[in-house]
Amino acid sequence: MAGAYDDRDGHIWMDGKMIDWRDANVHILTHAMHYASSVFEGERCYNGKIFKSAEHSARLKTSANLIDFDIPYSVEEIEKAKYDMLKANGWADAYVRAVAWRGSGEDMGVSAARNPVRLAIAGWEWGNYYGDAKFKGAKLDISKWKRPSPETIPTAAKAAGLYMICTMSKHAAEAKGCSDALFMDYRGFVAEATGANIFFVKDGEVHTPKPDCFLNGLTRQTVIGMLKDRQIPVHERHIDPSEMEGFQQCWLTGTAAEVTPVGQIGDFRFEVGAMARDISTAYEKLVRE
Repeated sequence: MAGAYDDRDGHIWMDGKMIDWRDANVHILTHAMHYASSVFEGERCYNGKIFKSAEHSARLKTSANLIDFDIPYSVEEIEKAKYDMLKANGWADAYVRAVAWRGSGEDMGVSAARNPVRLAIAGWEWGNYYGDAKFKGAKLDISKWKRPSPETIPTAAKAAGLYMICTMSKHAAEAKGCSDALFMDYRGFVAEATGANIFFVKDGEVHTPKPDCFLNGLTRQTVIGMLKDRQIPVHERHIDPSEMEGFQQCWLTGTAAEVTPVGQIGDFRFEVGAMARDISTAYEKLVRE
């Protein structure tokens, strides 16, 4: 499948119905378009099975609650809709995008309590998010923006509004020939990339930022479990940027990124080493079991 995302053959599940891809539209006065009242999930289907599907559906509903709306479908109903969408498109391997938002209704201001909540589930066939960086090691810029304090926004929600600085930072990174950008948090500690969590290796032990102001990714949690199963010490803690000089390996984790080794962040360089390759290979095997 190729071409613009609004002009493709296929089907999208929308508000309880399977509709033609090109008919999956919303009104220009949709509240989410103006005020970012939207949450979403990114998931991957491998060999006909969506990895951690129910956990993603549950997190979608939690994210909606965190930004003050309820999705009018149960986890079980969302699960069925995802698989119905995959079946309608004939996909066994695909990226799945569920998105819920406040639609157009009686309110068109900051308040939107009377507007309906809508849900759509789409998908597409997608390869490596970072291209050949999956094998060579991604190159990251350091963003001028910082992840915000939990006192300013519900940082545990996978909400559209939280990604505005991600888009800006990724554009700036790509203009410099980088694959992505690394954020510091509001305190100056290492946080995450624009759509992925980050891990570092030093002397056989793993260090990863404590997710107290950014999303604790499902892939991140999976990889931590894999490391602990291998008896590899994992330190979830605040990491000062200066520490990157002493780390030997680095990788990113996320549904789209999967496990992608990192070769460079700003002026800091890392080996695409054995542990990064082992975890990447083991993760690929796990999601296809």
